[in-house]
Amino acid sequence: MSEALKMYHYHVWANTRVFDHLAQLPADVLRAPLQSVFPTIADALAHMYIVDNLWLTAMSGQAADIYRLLPTWEEEVKDATVDTFQSRFSEVAGRYEMFLAHQKDLQSISEYPHPRHGTLRASYSDIVHHIANHGTYHRGNITAMLRQLGHAGPSTDYVFYLYTI
Repeated sequence: MSEALKMYHYHVWANTRVFDHLAQLPADVLRAPLQSVFPTIADALAHMYIVDNLWLTAMSGQAADIYRLLPTWEEEVKDATVDTFQSRFSEVAGRYEMFLAHQKDLQSISEYPHPRHGTLRASYSDIVHHIANHGTYHRGNITAMLRQLGHAGPSTDYVFYLYTI
């Protein structure tokens, strides 16, 4: 298995750990207002979902469609429950798996135009590592938010994923 695919599997595993943990907590935790990076845990999850979709769209060569699709992704998780988030994340993970399985070379370079930052030249592998890193950052935010609300967070460290494979 390539390192990129291994990192993506870690990302999916860690997200699943978050959803499983959130499902054990009172439902109001998801939308409890906080003074944090995001106003609610639901907002943090929505951001992660949108970014995962955005990068898959960009890697698929459809960067021009991102602004058209953004409202759809936002609407898909607007009032999401933990189960809805988990289902949406699972759907996008399936699309990632299919996309990555059809790439002959995850090291090939593609260009990703950005309206403010210019054009990024990066491999699929680089982008997948970014997605996993981005998810790790925000799962950490969610753990801190849970602690603010008086709940423990799930352990999603990469080393614990390694124990499972």
